[in-house]
Amino acid sequence: MPPEFRLIQGQGQPVAAGKPSLVLVPPATRVRLGARKMLRIKQGQDFVEILAWSTVIAVIAMFLIDGALARVVDVPSFLGVFSRLTALVATDLLLIHMLLIARVPWIDKLYGHDKATVAHKKLGKPVLYLAAAHFLASTIGFAMTDGKNLVDEYFNMLKTLPDMLTASIGLGLMIIVTITSINAARKRLSYEVWYWIHFTAYAAVLAAIPHQFSFGSDIAGKPVQTGFWLVLYIFVAGNIVWYRFLQPIVTSFARGLRIDNIVVEASDTVSVYVGGKKLEKLHYKAGQFFMLRVLTKEHWSKPHPFSVSAAPNSRFVRFTIGNRGDFTSKMPFLNKGDRVILEGPYGVFTEDRRSREKVVLIAAGIGVPPIRALAESMAARPGEVTIIYRARNNDDAALLAEVQEISRRRGFALHVLSGPRSHPQSWLPASDANVPDHVRLTQIAPWISESDVFICGPGAWAKTVEKSLMRAGTPEAQIHSEEFAW
Repeated sequence: MPPEFRLIQGQGQPVAAGKPSLVLVPPATRVRLGARKMLRIKQGQDFVEILAWSTVIAVIAMFLIDGALARVVDVPSFLGVFSRLTALVATDLLLIHMLLIARVPWIDKLYGHDKATVAHKKLGKPVLYLAAAHFLASTIGFAMTDGKNLVDEYFNMLKTLPDMLTASIGLGLMIIVTITSINAARKRLSYEVWYWIHFTAYAAVLAAIPHQFSFGSDIAGKPVQTGFWLVLYIFVAGNIVWYRFLQPIVTSFARGLRIDNIVVEASDTVSVYVGGKKLEKLHYKAGQFFMLRVLTKEHWSKPHPFSVSAAPNSRFVRFTIGNRGDFTSKMPFLNKGDRVILEGPYGVFTEDRRSREKVVLIAAGIGVPPIRALAESMAARPGEVTIIYRARNNDDAALLAEVQEISRRRGFALHVLSGPRSHPQSWLPASDANVPDHVRLTQIAPWISESDVFICGPGAWAKTVEKSLMRAGTPEAQIHSEEFAW
């Protein structure tokens, strides 16, 4: 057996958890460890990034080989060339931009949903700037040639150029999507409103496509360029249509997914059990999340991300959901038998990212579901895993009894830390205010710098934990956290 593998024997007796239909599944018996695993992931990321940038280079190369620069003889012709080049690059980047957020498994497996979302956001503004530059350059160039002002020329273009109206609509939708992606605007929008606004990104692309082929001189009538762009469009559209729309519907209906039970876990938390046929074929892992769409009149259009709170099994998929005042407040009132669609699974907050023997699992509040699932499924001997559960108080800590039972049966160290923070910059409860968080952390888990650490909780809280981990000497590559980025 290669040295990077671990084999754990003698684990995995089913454990009754004291709740209807809940039995702990046998944990994993084998996990790949070592730096080579992370190297392979990095190589996969490099390959995808090289492939993406090569399409941009190909677009520019085809443009230059076609002799575009030789046509520059005055300002209007320069603006025309500039307009065409910005349009081509913007379109290529827009397709990459859409693919990043399409929840495509092969991208998600390499980067995770949150990192793909961050890259998607960063790419949004350059795409918009290039598209706007294309629009302005072409309008100014035509206006100079025709001797008209910009407004008159724009309306003339609408009348005379094919598909100009749909292209203008596409640009307008793109501006709306980009503006609502800015942090200040996004904070003012509910998830549901943001979701539907960003759904118009697909409409923006569809509206912009026709004018590229009807009068785009760099594509129309040129077999190589036309073939190149058709392949790109078909590849991106195929991934989006299948993975974002058809596959979740086909899989969910084939498995007959329905709400099977709802159990109150704490004053503001419930567990939703989804039942169905051959649930092992959903192929999800502990630590991952699904987009849950309940097919009722009120909720069918509002998918929301929730982590699974129990290890994969053939009997149910469980989500433990805290009341945050939006869609989540309706969870206790769903009905047994309601059909659901699960989109996913998503995320890399899994044991696949583990490279060390020692593991520390840190959760706060409703961040406990994926941590609890990881504790149940993780390959480990007694003493190799430490669980830190940060809670407001023990009496209202969701899934605490289950985490305690898993820790007892598997020989894991469990530290439940409840009460108010010692100070606003701390993530730990009040104790000795003179002892920094990173020192207290090393007292709880002395091998923290040699461990993989999985963190799940509110975003600002998780960032504070990460800072104390790095001060305690834990390398950044061994710190794993994932947000439901949007």
